[in-house]
Amino acid sequence: MKLRRVWALGGWAAAIALFSATAMTAQPRARAAGVREVGSRVADWQLAHLDNFDYVSLEAHRRDTQSPRDWIQAAFYIGLSHFADASGDAHYADAVLAHGATEAWGFDNRPRHADADATGAVWIWAAERTHDPAKLIPIRSRFDAVLAEPSTVSLDFEFAPPEGGAPFCQARWCWSDALFMAPPAWIALSKATADKRYLAHADSEFWATTDYLYDRTERLYYRDSRFIAQRDAKGRKIFWGRGNGWVFAGLARILTDLPAAHPSRPRYEALFKQMAERITSLQGANGCWPVSLLEPQRTPETSGTGFFVYGLAWGINHGLLHDKRHRRAVNRGWRALTAAVQQDGRLGWVQRIGAGPDQVSADDTQLYGVGAFLLAASEVSGLQSAGRTKGSLSSHATPLR
Repeated sequence: MKLRRVWALGGWAAAIALFSATAMTAQPRARAAGVREVGSRVADWQLAHLDNFDYVSLEAHRRDTQSPRDWIQAAFYIGLSHFADASGDAHYADAVLAHGATEAWGFDNRPRHADADATGAVWIWAAERTHDPAKLIPIRSRFDAVLAEPSTVSLDFEFAPPEGGAPFCQARWCWSDALFMAPPAWIALSKATADKRYLAHADSEFWATTDYLYDRTERLYYRDSRFIAQRDAKGRKIFWGRGNGWVFAGLARILTDLPAAHPSRPRYEALFKQMAERITSLQGANGCWPVSLLEPQRTPETSGTGFFVYGLAWGINHGLLHDKRHRRAVNRGWRALTAAVQQDGRLGWVQRIGAGPDQVSADDTQLYGVGAFLLAASEVSGLQSAGRTKGSLSSHATPLR
């Protein structure tokens, strides 16, 4: 029975009960072929629904979803490019390349916004796959303009134009989501071109944001400065699940392309391990992570869960995480994710576009949730047996000049 049918019959309680039962009775350990099969179903459903976003309930969110160069679609194509590599299915690679060609490897009209930087990672992947450095011309021009005049505005999210508009700080990376959107693209471009300036900028700005938003006691990130002093009704700090998922997945992507000998690498790895320990301890009983990490879990949520499963599986695969608790968390999280996939391949329980914890329902879906799912599928399908890891991350591809 589809979750949408259960929702109609009994509301949240029935839908959550079915989700929990499905998650708990799924196969105890994911097998690579099965992981790729469900990943393909989810990817295929989303690719078949890129010309009509009527399933996005709010009109404003629908407009955002339709933007082909913004973060929502970028997060999907980031996940799809990873899944194309993991599955070896040329159909998915072709879909990414077709999207980039349609967009002429370009960006939207926000020259300094992390959300607009995000699609750059997809263009870099395409340039490397096709051995075509011409695809990098727009992103190099964009990032070079930032390097020529870097912003030094405050990271305080409260300051905005009096007539309304984006906070001034969004000229930099002043919210947790930005650490997934921008620095992985900057560091990937540095690797692709052998231009160290992009890495130096990303490294400096990443740690500026982390020093501002990372709570070293809780080992979690505030979404932005507005949340630092906020507390929930029971006096607890507020740490958004997906907001921390963005950061944790962003760290895995950063570490993938960061040179092994870079002086900041030990610091990134230490942060990744700290977050992994804390995140593992906060997983909900049904395998999902709460929308607000320190509050009791009320409903499943798959976008944050997808990012956490991806990051933990990546850490296991690349030799940074060795504790059996991390592998158990990945297995439980993957079961929860697959339980949220409807029969036609639609992924449910994705919290809507927002800037903090919010409600979520069985039929809520979004491209970034699918992107997170495909990132998770890419790493879970490659989980190594105990004591084995993937190849060294320090391998140097020939730069695209």
